[in-house]
Amino acid sequence: MPPILKLLGVAGLEALCITKYLPNFPLGFFSTSFLLFWIQLIALQAWSIVVYPRLFSPLRQLPTPPDNKFFTGQTKRIMRETSGMPMRDWTENVPNDGLIRYSVWFQDRVLVTNPQTLGEVLVTKNYDFVKPSHFRNGLGRILGIGILLAEGDEHKRQRKNLMPAFAYRHIKDLYPVFWSKSREMVDCVVKDAKSGETAQQAAELQADPEKAEQSDPSHKPGVIDVGNWTSRATLDIIGVTGVGQDFNSLQDPNGKLNQVYRNIFNPGRTGRILQLMGIFLPFWFIRRIPLRRNHEVQGASVYIKQLCRDLIAKKREVMKEKERTEVDIVSVALESGGFSDEDLVNQMMTFLVAGHETTATAMIWALYLMSKHPEIQTKLREEIRSKLPSLDQDVSAAQVDECHYLHAVCTEVLRLWAPVSLTLRVADKDTSINNQFIPKGTTVILAPWAVNTSTHLWGSDALEFKPERWLDAEGKANNKGSAASNFSFLTFLHGPRSCIGQKFAMAEFECLLAAWVGRLDTKFEEGSAISRGEFEIKGGITAKPKGGLWVEVEEVPGW
Repeated sequence: MPPILKLLGVAGLEALCITKYLPNFPLGFFSTSFLLFWIQLIALQAWSIVVYPRLFSPLRQLPTPPDNKFFTGQTKRIMRETSGMPMRDWTENVPNDGLIRYSVWFQDRVLVTNPQTLGEVLVTKNYDFVKPSHFRNGLGRILGIGILLAEGDEHKRQRKNLMPAFAYRHIKDLYPVFWSKSREMVDCVVKDAKSGETAQQAAELQADPEKAEQSDPSHKPGVIDVGNWTSRATLDIIGVTGVGQDFNSLQDPNGKLNQVYRNIFNPGRTGRILQLMGIFLPFWFIRRIPLRRNHEVQGASVYIKQLCRDLIAKKREVMKEKERTEVDIVSVALESGGFSDEDLVNQMMTFLVAGHETTATAMIWALYLMSKHPEIQTKLREEIRSKLPSLDQDVSAAQVDECHYLHAVCTEVLRLWAPVSLTLRVADKDTSINNQFIPKGTTVILAPWAVNTSTHLWGSDALEFKPERWLDAEGKANNKGSAASNFSFLTFLHGPRSCIGQKFAMAEFECLLAAWVGRLDTKFEEGSAISRGEFEIKGGITAKPKGGLWVEVEEVPGW
């Protein structure tokens, strides 16, 4: 029961006793209840905000950032700065033994900073820590309660049944699809850049006042919005490889599913306010507030669920007619027999979002870095053209695996600009981290943007883009980079709750980047703010440049 309801109940009982046993008490039942409720609420808040954290909390001895405000803690900074950036600062500059305490909205949070403590949270005690209820409820409307949001034994069951679909022996069969869609994306980009229409069309699509997130739309002809194309390409890829359906988003940007996701991934000011309210108010109340954003999310949820149900029904019909179905993930899951239709709806919803928005965002940051470091872009192009056949021919997994510099570039992009900057857990019971007692209900923060760029883990060049850190002396790819521990790279997390689609995502990412860089030379739009490093980062499901990444592309002949 929420604390507010408990206080109301206690105040009512106390008022009942007072009015019964003190008949001369000047206030009636309702006035007494109201007065007692506010007295107890103020006392509870004083205890929770001032007394308990400073005098009684078992976390009070943990190191904290030096600029804490007495009442609000780090709330103002967290609200003002890009998600993950304050944690990067604290990890770097606050002396700690793996844990740092700070408060947001009067609630203590514990930031996990080193491999030892990360290993406990992610591996040895991973089921002690669950996703916050407001996070689970909010994202669950679009992602479904699939493997990303499932907990405990349910998560174990789902992961076990899905593992065959994400085994490398299955992923390697998907490379032809990755490559075919990558080629289609590049063909569309070349055609569009030559026509000079994309900038205006994309700006018009994004001109919703409710989502005033965009920069000046007056881009010159031939300049393209990277995210517009990578999002459409990855949606098509997850459609074919995940659920066996080509959504044709590259050819038709006005397709309903593409438009639904564009809307969902740009929550606007109202969406962010609703997310904030979710920390304090029950989910059932927030989703019933008569706001446009709530109607949009509800409509999107209904549409996506029905689409998934229709695709599953089609899959079952196909399975009745032939022994071997397609190689897409849902077909493999259906053949396992471990999921009901409603389970599969939830898994499909998860794949459709997690399987396209994260990789699309990784491509944005990859091409940002290619534009910023043209010498690396040239070196990568040379490897791609020397080791892969022309873009018009198919490639195999073995051929892509031989592109060690490509793998190093992609991994370094994911280290420096992880698509998801931080994630939250809540202690599901009293537990400990590094012998520090962690009470039930404590929020624990895992911040890839802090861990992945820590000079304590990666050295003094941690913030530099250096793909070579992922190559050994013979120029072949390694898995640790220049760090001593695997836990220094947090983009896909680790342990039983690590990203089940890591191999899928890396294969897709490498094919997309190889096709783009192999055929196109990319540079910042001349005179743009982003070329000078002057840009904001927009949060949401993933973190990317506010207003998009607008670049000039030029076809490089000979491939």
